Amino acid sequence: MTKTEIETDYLVIGSGAMGMAFADVILSESDKQVLIVDMHHKPGGHWNDAYSFVTLHQPSSYYGVSSKELSKGRIDQTGLNKGLNDLATGPEVLSYFDEVMRHHFLPSGRIQYFPMCEYNWDGTFTSMLSGETVTVKVREKTVDATYLKTQVPSTHKPNFEIADGLPFVPLNELPKLKRRHSGYLVVGGGKTGIDAVLWMLEHSIPADDIHWVMSRDAWLMDRGNTQPTEEFFDQTMGAQAAQFEAIAQSTSVEDMFDRLEAAGVFLRIDKNVRPKMFHGATVSQAELTELRKIKNIIRMGRIQRIEPDKIVFEQGEMASDPDWLYVDCSARAVGNMEEAPVFQGDQIKLQTVRTVQPVFSAAVIAYVDLNYPDEAEKNRLCTVVPLPNHDTDWLRMTAAFMTNQFNWSQDKTLRAWIGNNRLDGYSHLARNVDKEDTAKTAVLQRLRDNSMPAMMKLQQYIAELPA
Repeated sequence: MTKTEIETDYLVIGSGAMGMAFADVILSESDKQVLIVDMHHKPGGHWNDAYSFVTLHQPSSYYGVSSKELSKGRIDQTGLNKGLNDLATGPEVLSYFDEVMRHHFLPSGRIQYFPMCEYNWDGTFTSMLSGETVTVKVREKTVDATYLKTQVPSTHKPNFEIADGLPFVPLNELPKLKRRHSGYLVVGGGKTGIDAVLWMLEHSIPADDIHWVMSRDAWLMDRGNTQPTEEFFDQTMGAQAAQFEAIAQSTSVEDMFDRLEAAGVFLRIDKNVRPKMFHGATVSQAELTELRKIKNIIRMGRIQRIEPDKIVFEQGEMASDPDWLYVDCSARAVGNMEEAPVFQGDQIKLQTVRTVQPVFSAAVIAYVDLNYPDEAEKNRLCTVVPLPNHDTDWLRMTAAFMTNQFNWSQDKTLRAWIGNNRLDGYSHLARNVDKEDTAKTAVLQRLRDNSMPAMMKLQQYIAELPA
């Protein structure tokens, strides 16, 4: 039974990173009211369910909400990220979003927050504890901040069979280990699998005891090329210029990837295996060195079932041991890969509009919704940058990213807003270059000279890809 009715300008479904980033811009740049509904007990979305040793895999400067810095503004002095800008831990991210909610959002009086409530997709939400239902009258937009359906191992059900009694756990359980196992099998070759392997090596599990299932190897990005601070200008902006040059000068898709690897834009764990996957994961050079210590990498396709004495794959099987610990890292970070227009009447579906930068994307979408009345123009400015899966998805992703960057550069007001937004990691690096600094201006000139040829080459390759 409906208990009450609440009115608001924006209804935001989900208080994860994208929902928070969207609401932050609405709060900062308008007098609108926002109501946020979320199933978790605290803001932060999937960070509430993540493993305890998770960290961001890009600098903290790129993450959070526009109005409050997350980064501590320091260079890591120890560990596998040594020499690079700091990476917030999972607990730090959760604490950050909680502080934003309690000390910025709620005191404004214009944001209402309903945790532990389930949205019913009919204009109502229900408390998961009391069962009471509330009707929401939305004056402007309903914002689906859960559209991408982020997944983590602890809430994910594997899509293969597991014999009863086997120790099969999400990597969340690794810090709780109390004894040595005869072997460890990591299922999943993405960022989560990387984190599991690095944790085990850090905690003295011998590399030879670790088996790593990779249904596909992945192209990785060098984290050193994603640094947002001045001392990394040559590496960050130089990598951007090298990327455009590699694309523009390539003669085929395979040649393009070879050139990108030679330029240091892409990395791979095994030089003898050509990657077929790209999920946008970044690693440091030190992490890559550690990962290459794992020699027991199983490349027989996806797991079909795990039995006490063997593992059955799509392309064969291998012997196992009942005392092995099976570590599940097979959840895909994004459960919904279906693209849809961001703006659909009174609905907004939050998606990425810049390559692997979801919070920046949500902030841009909020600003565009507030300042551009025409829906077609909104969707033109917020063309979805598709989330990649296969290696060749990188082409479509990069072409869409370049299209948005060009469109934003042609709009003086939007260009200025983006340039002043703290979540934009690159614009200030280019904007602050002294014209007398010939080395830096040469890097920017390489970017300009190769951007259009690179775009033309990408469009050619995309047209040649199988449907």
